Amino acid sequence: MKKFKSRTEYITLGQFLKATDTIGSGGEAKFFLFENDVFVNGEKRTERGKKLYNGDRVVVNKIEYLIVYDPKDIT
Repeated sequence: MKKFKSRTEYITLGQFLKATDTIGSGGEAKFFLFENDVFVNGEKRTERGKKLYNGDRVVVNKIEYLIVYDPKDIT
């Protein structure tokens, strides 16, 4: 499992996909989510605006990420 450090309290699924280089631009998020299986906390999600919070688990392309937000540890 990879840790994904968020700089804010939450990040949208579309922003997450772009930040992890899964997609090249935000405009690709809608199509990627309909054509690929993306799971948030075990549930398949297709909403690019789905908010991801500290402790959420995201699985994309068989890679599992843990969302980590720590306001004291922003680098």
